[in-house]
Amino acid sequence: MRETILEKLNEIEQEHELKILFAVESGSRAWGFPSKDSDYDVRFVYVKKPEWYLSIDDKRDVVEVPINDLLDINGWDIRKALKLFRKSNPPLQEWLVSDIVYHDSLGFRDELIMLREEVFSPKASLHHYLSMAKGNFRDYLHGDQVKIKKYFYVLRPILACIWIEKYNANPPIGFERLVSELVTDSSLKDKISELLRRKMAGDELDLEPRIDMLHHFIEEQIERLTVVTSQCTNDLLDPTDKLDEVFRKYLQKAWSGPRKENEDE
Repeated sequence: MRETILEKLNEIEQEHELKILFAVESGSRAWGFPSKDSDYDVRFVYVKKPEWYLSIDDKRDVVEVPINDLLDINGWDIRKALKLFRKSNPPLQEWLVSDIVYHDSLGFRDELIMLREEVFSPKASLHHYLSMAKGNFRDYLHGDQVKIKKYFYVLRPILACIWIEKYNANPPIGFERLVSELVTDSSLKDKISELLRRKMAGDELDLEPRIDMLHHFIEEQIERLTVVTSQCTNDLLDPTDKLDEVFRKYLQKAWSGPRKENEDE
């Protein structure tokens, strides 16, 4: 599958006249709880030719290429990415530290990784993850019969919030690390581990009776974290000037000559 993904990324570069700065896996595969039939969610950041940015009109700053049910590829223009990075956008923060890297050139990803704590906003990140947890809990886990695999999509953002609260830092991308370091109740940890084993083994994990132990933990934490998030404040310096420099640097590097750093064949 990796070769197919690299071929598609190369096709995107040619068709859209852009250069991809990095491309990674996101979603359940990056988080560490894929099913056997999980699709591939490839996300990338790209840069267009300098003249593309010299226009009196705004232009579309995303590339979306849903290939099929197994492969979904889309990316953001570098300016869009840096604007969102300035706001501590959690999905982009996760892309930067994904363990599944398909393409990484010119050092852009490494540079943002070095800057990510400077732009980290606990308030924005807490709001993002808590909203995700609440939405998934509301949509999938109400009633006596629930979509059992959706527990992961509520537990992970809740644990991300707890990490932010505890360490005032970006949470790790891996679900198992969050569970290992943050879940202290051995019975709760065993129940989560059992579900994770079933999901990765290919069990259907569709409608099943709700798991009261998980429900109690989720409801308790959502209530508590709602208060924590409401009391959180931001106190960050404006990184715009520095990010402007990053934009200009990689616009020049991408189009000044052949790539030399970490180039994929």
